Amino acid sequence: MASSPSSRIRTFEDFARVHAILLAASGLPPSLHRRLFLKLSSDTFDGGDFFAVEPYDGGRRRRLVLSAASLPEHSDVFLVDHAWSFRLPDALKQLREVPGLVERMAALMCVDVDTEPEIEGSEAEDEAEAENGTRESVLEIVQREVSRVKERGSNSAAWLELEELGIDDEMLLSLDLSAKLPVEYSLENLVALNLWGNKLRDGDTVVQEITKCGRLRALWLNDNPVLQSGDHFGKAILDGIPGLEIFNSCFTRNYGEWALGFCGGIIGADNPDSFEEGSLSLESITTLDLSNRSIHNLHKVFSPAKMPALSHLNLRGNPLDEIPVGELLKLLGGFSCLQELEVDIPGRLGNSAVKILESLPSISLLNGVSASIIVESGKHIIDSALQPRLPEWTPAEPLVDRVISAMWLYLMTYRLADEEKIDETSVWYVMDELGSALRHSDDANFRVAPFLYMPEGKLASAVSFSILWPTRDVHCGEECTRDYLFGIGEDKQRSARLTAWFHTLENYFIQEFRKYKQQLESKSFCPPTTKEAPATKSILPSDGRALRLPQHYIFILLAATDPKDADIIWTSLQVDQEVRNALGLNDHQYVNQFPFEACLVMKHHLAETIHKAQGSPEWLQPTYNLETQLSYLIGDYFVRKRDGLNNLWILKPWNMARTIDTTVTGDLTAIIRLMETGPKICQKYIECPALFRGKKFDLRYIVLLRSLQPSELFLSDVFWVRLANNPYTLEKNSFFEYETHFTVMNYIGRLNHMNTPDFVREFEEEHKVKWRDIHQRIQEMIRRVFESAAAVHPEMHNPYSRAMYGVDVMLDHQFMPKILEVTYCPDCTRACKYDTEAILGNQDVIKGRDFINMFAQTKKEKKNARV
Repeated sequence: MASSPSSRIRTFEDFARVHAILLAASGLPPSLHRRLFLKLSSDTFDGGDFFAVEPYDGGRRRRLVLSAASLPEHSDVFLVDHAWSFRLPDALKQLREVPGLVERMAALMCVDVDTEPEIEGSEAEDEAEAENGTRESVLEIVQREVSRVKERGSNSAAWLELEELGIDDEMLLSLDLSAKLPVEYSLENLVALNLWGNKLRDGDTVVQEITKCGRLRALWLNDNPVLQSGDHFGKAILDGIPGLEIFNSCFTRNYGEWALGFCGGIIGADNPDSFEEGSLSLESITTLDLSNRSIHNLHKVFSPAKMPALSHLNLRGNPLDEIPVGELLKLLGGFSCLQELEVDIPGRLGNSAVKILESLPSISLLNGVSASIIVESGKHIIDSALQPRLPEWTPAEPLVDRVISAMWLYLMTYRLADEEKIDETSVWYVMDELGSALRHSDDANFRVAPFLYMPEGKLASAVSFSILWPTRDVHCGEECTRDYLFGIGEDKQRSARLTAWFHTLENYFIQEFRKYKQQLESKSFCPPTTKEAPATKSILPSDGRALRLPQHYIFILLAATDPKDADIIWTSLQVDQEVRNALGLNDHQYVNQFPFEACLVMKHHLAETIHKAQGSPEWLQPTYNLETQLSYLIGDYFVRKRDGLNNLWILKPWNMARTIDTTVTGDLTAIIRLMETGPKICQKYIECPALFRGKKFDLRYIVLLRSLQPSELFLSDVFWVRLANNPYTLEKNSFFEYETHFTVMNYIGRLNHMNTPDFVREFEEEHKVKWRDIHQRIQEMIRRVFESAAAVHPEMHNPYSRAMYGVDVMLDHQFMPKILEVTYCPDCTRACKYDTEAILGNQDVIKGRDFINMFAQTKKEKKNARV
């Protein structure tokens, strides 16, 4: 419907009135509101006059710098266009079909260049030439080191740098280094050997040759194929060279003064040092970089007495798991000159930068950030050195696939709403080249917010932009940054959520996951306590009169004139105390729901209930509440990635139906970013489900809960299968195909109805199984789900409650059931509409019109199985 002329935005006052909520939500200072209106109304994009986009890191990234002389705090606001806006299910289709879109996105995300240049000429000739050059280079390096050792004297140590010279096993043998050196300068004096990035492959050959250098203190074999030989290769090297202190950049258990001296810069190729223990002085060390050395404990020589001048220490990337935290803090506090410290946060010293500074008050710079700034801001997670995640691709990978993988590093999101409703699905968007060049900083100098401009005064006319403004004074040449997690602190898992954009501390998250896993595994199921509970009442009136039910709350047309006069309240609304008071209901009216049933019907509470009662049963896929358990999920993801296990996950909103806002992905960045569209669980995807005719399916069971104490649960013989429409595949782009990975087709796609008895007969024939065996496993699983609720939430029992629930089940490829969800007040239209036959028992015909009445006969158990 066209807007009336009077509703169009003509003045600033109109703009401020219509956009009042949007302006407040954006956080834009009021002093810039009129400036924003002028630019929106005149379609002014003047960012190019103030900013410049600079490529760096070999063109793999871009950054935004101020090209104007200066830009004072809150002095101006800039419009940033949205280069691409979409609903997530449409992303792949748009990239394939919208002309020029994929090319623009690939250039914006820096994935439009190949990482490996083409190789021209004859490979054989190149390899032969390289081999000849390598032998000559190696011999030249060896001869040069021999000369240097002679100059220093016969007892001097030797140091060979043979990095990336193409040395293979045959060449290592033919070099015969021990014969190349005079006897008095033999390999026995070789203290360090760097063979990083060569082609050594055979473990036995390498061990044989390297262990001739019996007095080695450092050996680098990084990036050689031989390291794939397994742990036994490393053990053979360490056994053959017991004095080795550094192996493949990591400290061995035998590290001491030499290794510390190397990391402190007083030992190197120009100064290999002697071999005598205690002859090395560490007193001159002021800066010590021990990052990523796999250090479990700190050697006794790591002390204030040995290194009194130490002022800068880097301990990042080390587990330090064999030294108590208190002892470590005491040790660090003893270095009187120590002012700059770099540690993992979260890490061995805890999760709080503020608390670390409280324990080490002499530190003035923690992880590159001033201690005063940390204390003033109250930020607990401080790290100025996190490495960014960069898109990874192969030259053969199509641009569309590259963009799909990279987009999560650039996407932002909003959801449309008006006075009547809110959109069920979010809009994702990519800012234009200027906005997308803004990098992250915890101490950002700009802020960005989405903004919907409604020139006609109505949501239908809205145009989306982002608005950008300086939050402090910025000067020419200074990089312009924003906080990717503005307003999100540690109470909302800030440090874990930064993993979406940065390589955070894998070891920390793995340790957190292991502790959580051990906690779950330590639990064993305890049946509900049999304490005295109010007896479940019969719903039949003792005087024999008919039951009264309020017409406007039920689908059975027996009505009382007023809800408060009804015997039974059957409703799809939640009957809490507020509703009871409003309708005048009393505690002796029967209601079709149980108190605290959210522990079953909300997805995050269902997983929590089962975990508390049963730990981690095999019928519940690994499940994490992303609002509170993101660190555990990240740790689980890293462990699976390290071990080469499947890493597909499905994200589901806490309390939405019909697979709304549900996504399947194996991308950790995507998992974390999808938290922005609302609270979700992240559950391990059943990547190998049982299939029917090559398609995915799940099962909907209907249960009646009559009582929790004692447990009275009835499972209807009537269940139905829900089938996907497309053949099942794990091809990467198939996760955008709803009809491949989802089965609820009542609202989306083509509904593929199949009679349950026909499905069971065909399934048994296809897979050579007996449905009775599968049914027993499903029945046992459903029983344990409701027993979990009774055990964890005994307050759920109410003698005046009865409830029907839908229980969704999937089978894996071994035909073991997995619980998907429990639904309150399930849609039973299908059960009431179609006649069917019982799958088990006497296989009687079950009339659809009798489905509801069946549960009235549960005490006789004629058509339903008591669980």
